[in-house]
Amino acid sequence: MSRNYFHQIELLRLLASRLERLSADSHWARRASGLRGNIIKVLDETDSNKEATAERLDLLTGSAFDLLRRAAQDIPDIEALLKKFYREK
Repeated sequence: MSRNYFHQIELLRLLASRLERLSADSHWARRASGLRGNIIKVLDETDSNKEATAERLDLLTGSAFDLLRRAAQDIPDIEALLKKFYREK
């Protein structure tokens, strides 16, 4: 197993943690839960000394980043909201 493989496994651990932190109110939460479940399954397999394919790791990593990016776009820009609030006063 290469050094890159171990880095990708650690990245998946971090991404699983971030997916877990999405607000339950977010419409992305259900998708995040399913994706996180798949990531945890792969992590459990690798912890049991089963090697995951690079394609599978790449797919999960890309999907997690994409979902987190989309969820972040739903977060309101607090500075813009504050400027609008103070302009209306």
